[in-house]
Amino acid sequence: MSSATSSVARVAYLASDIIVDSRPTLPSTSQFAKEYSSLSATSSRRPTILSVPLGGDPGSTLLRNGSAAGLISFTSSAAAQTVIRLVLDAAELSSLPLVLHLAVKNDLSEVLLLRSAVPFFLVSRTPQQAHDNSLLASRLARTEKKAVVHAFYDAKNDSVEEIPESDVQPFLLSEKLPSTNGMNGQNGANGHNGHAKAANGTNGVNGHAKAANGTNGVNGHANAANGTNGVNGHSATVVSPGLELFRLYERAALSTVVRIRCACPPLSVHGSSEPHTVIFGLGDIPSVDIDGVSVISLSLLTPLLTSHILDVIPLSASRIIILEQLHRWNTKWTPLYLELVDALHQREVEQRPHIQSVYFSDPAQVTPLAILKLLQVAPSSAPIQLGSTSHSSLLSPEVPHTPKHELSYTKILSHVFGERLEVSNSPALVLKQGAIATSPEFALGRVRGQLDQRNELIRSVQKLLEVKEVGPELHKLCSQWVLVKDDDIKSRSVGEELITALESSKLSSPITDRILSLRAHFPTRSRWIIGSDAWSYDLGASGLHHAIASGLNINILIIDTLPYTSRNSADPHRRKQDAGLYAMNHGDVYVASVAVYSSYAQVLQAVMEADRHNGPSVVLAYLPYQNEDAPALEVLKETKLAVDAGYWPLYRWDPVKEAQGKEPFTLDSDAVKNDLQQFLDRQNHLSQLVRSKPELATELVSSLGENVKEARRRKAQQAYDDLVVSLDAPPLVVLYASDGGTAEKFAKRLANRGKTRGLSTSIGTIDSMSIDTLSQEEYVAFVTSVAGQGEPPQNGRTLFKALNAAALRGEKPFSKLRYSVFALGDSHYWPRPEDAHYYNKPGKDLDARLEQLGGERFADIGLGDDQDADGPDTGYKVWEPLVWKTFGVDSIEVKEAEPDPITNEHIKAASGYLRGTIAEGLEDTSTGALDPSDTQLTKFHGIYQQDDRDIRDERQAQGVEPAYSFMIRVRTPGGVCTSEQWLQMDRIADEHGNGTFKITTRATFQFHGVIKRHLKPSIQEINKVLLDTLAACGDVNRNVICSAIPSLSRLHAQVYNFAKLVSAHLLPRTTAYHEIWLDKKMVAGEAVKDFEPLYGEFYLPRKFKIAVAVPPTNDVDVFANDLGFIAIVNEQGELAGFNVTIGGGMGATHGNKKTYPRIADVIGFCTVEQGPIVAEKVMLTQRDNGNRADRKNARLKYTIDRMGLDAFKADVESRLGYPLAPARPYTFDRNIDDFGWSTGDDGRHHVMLFIENGRIQDEPERDFKTGLREIAKIHKGTFRLTANQHIMISEISTEDVPEIKRILAKYKLDNLNHSGLRLSSSACVAFPTCGLAMAESERYLPVLIDKVEKICEENGLRNDSIVMRMTGCPNGCARPYVAEVAFVGKAPGSYSMLLGGGYYGQRLNKIYREAVTEPEILAILEPMIKRYALERNEGEHFGDFVIRAGYIAPTTSGKEWYDRTGGEGQYREAVAAA
Repeated sequence: MSSATSSVARVAYLASDIIVDSRPTLPSTSQFAKEYSSLSATSSRRPTILSVPLGGDPGSTLLRNGSAAGLISFTSSAAAQTVIRLVLDAAELSSLPLVLHLAVKNDLSEVLLLRSAVPFFLVSRTPQQAHDNSLLASRLARTEKKAVVHAFYDAKNDSVEEIPESDVQPFLLSEKLPSTNGMNGQNGANGHNGHAKAANGTNGVNGHAKAANGTNGVNGHANAANGTNGVNGHSATVVSPGLELFRLYERAALSTVVRIRCACPPLSVHGSSEPHTVIFGLGDIPSVDIDGVSVISLSLLTPLLTSHILDVIPLSASRIIILEQLHRWNTKWTPLYLELVDALHQREVEQRPHIQSVYFSDPAQVTPLAILKLLQVAPSSAPIQLGSTSHSSLLSPEVPHTPKHELSYTKILSHVFGERLEVSNSPALVLKQGAIATSPEFALGRVRGQLDQRNELIRSVQKLLEVKEVGPELHKLCSQWVLVKDDDIKSRSVGEELITALESSKLSSPITDRILSLRAHFPTRSRWIIGSDAWSYDLGASGLHHAIASGLNINILIIDTLPYTSRNSADPHRRKQDAGLYAMNHGDVYVASVAVYSSYAQVLQAVMEADRHNGPSVVLAYLPYQNEDAPALEVLKETKLAVDAGYWPLYRWDPVKEAQGKEPFTLDSDAVKNDLQQFLDRQNHLSQLVRSKPELATELVSSLGENVKEARRRKAQQAYDDLVVSLDAPPLVVLYASDGGTAEKFAKRLANRGKTRGLSTSIGTIDSMSIDTLSQEEYVAFVTSVAGQGEPPQNGRTLFKALNAAALRGEKPFSKLRYSVFALGDSHYWPRPEDAHYYNKPGKDLDARLEQLGGERFADIGLGDDQDADGPDTGYKVWEPLVWKTFGVDSIEVKEAEPDPITNEHIKAASGYLRGTIAEGLEDTSTGALDPSDTQLTKFHGIYQQDDRDIRDERQAQGVEPAYSFMIRVRTPGGVCTSEQWLQMDRIADEHGNGTFKITTRATFQFHGVIKRHLKPSIQEINKVLLDTLAACGDVNRNVICSAIPSLSRLHAQVYNFAKLVSAHLLPRTTAYHEIWLDKKMVAGEAVKDFEPLYGEFYLPRKFKIAVAVPPTNDVDVFANDLGFIAIVNEQGELAGFNVTIGGGMGATHGNKKTYPRIADVIGFCTVEQGPIVAEKVMLTQRDNGNRADRKNARLKYTIDRMGLDAFKADVESRLGYPLAPARPYTFDRNIDDFGWSTGDDGRHHVMLFIENGRIQDEPERDFKTGLREIAKIHKGTFRLTANQHIMISEISTEDVPEIKRILAKYKLDNLNHSGLRLSSSACVAFPTCGLAMAESERYLPVLIDKVEKICEENGLRNDSIVMRMTGCPNGCARPYVAEVAFVGKAPGSYSMLLGGGYYGQRLNKIYREAVTEPEILAILEPMIKRYALERNEGEHFGDFVIRAGYIAPTTSGKEWYDRTGGEGQYREAVAAA
């Protein structure tokens, strides 16, 4: 025996990806939750289960999670509060794959509110019907992506034939069956109204037959494709508004019937075949057998077609009764009544039957006798109630039960306030005022009315004092009461005396009568509203907000029952807001946080202070328990855990004290007080402040006496420092030259350590000194790194040049200078013997030049090598003691407490969810730059700070700051944009940028040269066309890219929608972007704080990239991404799902073997619906396991290699709750774009244009920017940006092709007369804007290709594709490490050369030469290309050839990337040089 709830819960659990369960008010428990708990112990399936409190907003949870789920189910009882909240979001919910399972008990009043708001509405009476309709609803919602309401009765237990667990998912994912045009008349399998297998067993009542084509029956409704006209003249070809929806329902119903072998009729007919009365029943209606009466039970309420209504109402019917199980309805006629009236008006007959609306509440009322009495009553135009009025007791509301644990707080209130206490939403009020009496909003209205009445009483008494006829005694009592009206005791006693005097007085006055009518308000009351923590989920729109803003003298007790140990089990997207902080932010509200099982005295103090406060008071009361049976000891344990851990702090905040100049906040948590110092030491935002400002910690946790001690200690330390300085130690100047910040860090360390030893130290850049000022210094320590090919860093070049010039002139200005140099470099950066002198060249040259100019070393040069075990620290530890020995302070013992360096992790955590001080920096007109920490945060907003490196030296010589500008990157998921968006991008480039824009290797737009004051206008204009820049950069998931595939238009639409879905699902939720750039203001101050459900305050360890590829084209280089989805198409050409790849990444660091590129591994297969959740779980696994201590080893590829692929996959599957399916076969054959014209399967046309390196600009003879603008003005389709930096003009109708071709020809955009090498090339931006560039890339690669393609043409390879890529640094933006030939910049004019990548991105290349210049590149490639032309196998690509020919070894994994570099055999670098 099973209940309907257990059957529905089981189907929901097995069918859904996500379940949202409504949690009833305690002590009630969710019956669904019990079933889910039981199923979790026996089932292998693990859907995500989220709980929503009864007062919460289920709609927001469903909307947030529904778009990413294959099927989401909501389970709840049909409470008015829940249904009303669902109605508010119904328009958006209706387009989700959603089933709303709502349990009803003898009343459909509430649930019917949803009927008109959703596409499908099912009603189930029995447990078996609930089971079958649950399956049907799940199938319908999943396949058609539409919401279904399933209302079911839960009053009976019965045997249920359940579908096996193993069959549920195959059933849901099975192919759609073809729809029939009849009403489920498919061979009798799923019919109604007389189908062979229908429950009532009457065959053919309405003409449905077993035959395949059907025959006409009584009502002429046939099972043929189009039907035939029957007796009623109703043709199946008539299309009603809901016909299309019904066909979708019918198709799902057919699939369900085929699986369960049992009918699922939309309506069923019982009784006479030629009735005089037809009863349309909606609800739990028992079987009634009366001659001449036909009873129609509705299972499918929406869509309810007119044709189907007429089919089941024979011409013999003279009366129709609509029998609905409703306790109440707010309008005269119900929707079902109106639909039947409308249907009958479409039947052309002489006399229409009379329609009567009847309500009932208890199934016991529906008896044959009651129906017969109803038939004897003359027809009425008004609805009538079935049964006697004795059943009216059923409508009496049930008094809510107060959980026994919560009585502890109500007893305290009763004890403290006695008869003054008034709980304005007391359950006792339900009997008089209905169930709404317990709602906080209603209670607030009652309180407002009571206070208004008391104010009227006060005014009336004051008016009575002015009446001359009032006697002395009565006048005295009136005066006394006015004076003591707010006194807790006297207001009652004096009031009672005044009432007695008035009643005995002979004074006749309307004022007297009014005072006596308001006698209940003489005593002052302590008014309380008791609510739950559900108010904390929607502060801005809940009753709590109205109470706080009302200014009324009302006290609110909010009881939070969530146990501390269950705090992380709730929906992470539905975070409780801090109601206390929200209330305090209002400024005039008394706020307290209490816990009766922690501090009884504090509870008493808080409620008394709240009562005394003249205004709103909010008391947050902690009472953790799961159910009413929880023992008091368990509540005590949970309370202690929460209070001691600081999860539930005890405090009081009194705004009156603040007005008096006193401290308004009182912290009552002893544990928090005692542990505050330890708390400050934790890794959180406050500890970062303490590190940067140690005095903050002292102010927070020290007493005045400790402050005095600290002052004395500082004074003694200063005296010691002065003593050391007085020993005549000369001052030390520390100068540094640094591009990346490493040399600067060592210089600051040296200066700080000098100060701790009592030396007078100063620090600056090398270029901050001229030769003249340097010649006046006595002791100078230089720290410098290397830039480029043995060049000094940017902020040291001016002095270096001046020193060289002085040396050429033979000057010796440094006769009094004593110096030492510490140089930082990488001995493996230039590995060839002839390049060895580049190692630490600037430091060595500086050391020699200073000596040549008359300086004297006080310590030998120190050399820091990145290749040492501790990196540069190894050499530094040897050099630094020599410095201290020079000054005679090497023997001083100093306990050095150096502050930890501020890292990106600190910046993110302290940023306030990506706010930082960006807004303030934008207002600072004194500089064109932003603060360095803010430049790390702007990356998350899609913005990089840069400067023009071409003129950096010139501006430095002029003494002005660099020419700062910003790069803006747009987020365009899938790389698709409209013509309107293209025109806006074109306009932004002209008005705010440098007149050009770039198509990036992430298939999006990128602007350069945007100055600071143009940042906000640019981003606002981007947002005006429904694009944005949020998460285009930064430690988050970046722009999701997908294949262009022009010939498969339908498949591209599916893949593109999937890419957008994944992008939206993983988008950061911070509101900082909208506040800073779009001027959207925060509400309620800082009370409602941002929350990142996926990222948290630290976001990801590093960037995260996702690509979606469609075989056989790997144009997105799916294996080069952190996460990849390879589309798998079934035999019908439909998208079946994706193979999942993880662990790809291109970045590396020259000479650092801990860094390397890696191609992704295939770990399994997922469905389209599972894809976004798989992406989320992979990203979260990286979030929790990535290396946050070293950003160079923070990408997902390193996490996987550290954890192991199997362990990482197991972690992902654990989070998913199910294993990924085995990967399916696929084939790639290229990763380049298909240029030229093509036609999609929808008949529309597409053209792929070659845009060299993605730069959209106007050049002589190539006005590409203008041409594309002209196309965008007339183009009705879209533009697709590719990951190879090209553009496809897409979805061109046939009639528009000639005009598009004309414009392309005019601006030479159709020129594809390029070599295969050029068409397959790609380059990053590099100089002059990229701050990381070490060499040219975008500006140089076309020049290099000019020379290399001549070699190709000489050898007959002009049209052969060779994938060649170039980047200006090793970060790999152009994905060079999977190219057949690649060049990675090391210094201006010098590149690492790599060979052997896979033609379709399936294999990494390998370093062939560590450093080559252009002559060396051409000398290497000329014989290699010639040999390739002569010796290649049929179809063999260049990357495969160089491996087979022995030039380079294949790379089998990322960790082996450095193995066997430099060539093989006779082609090894050392051999070739010899």
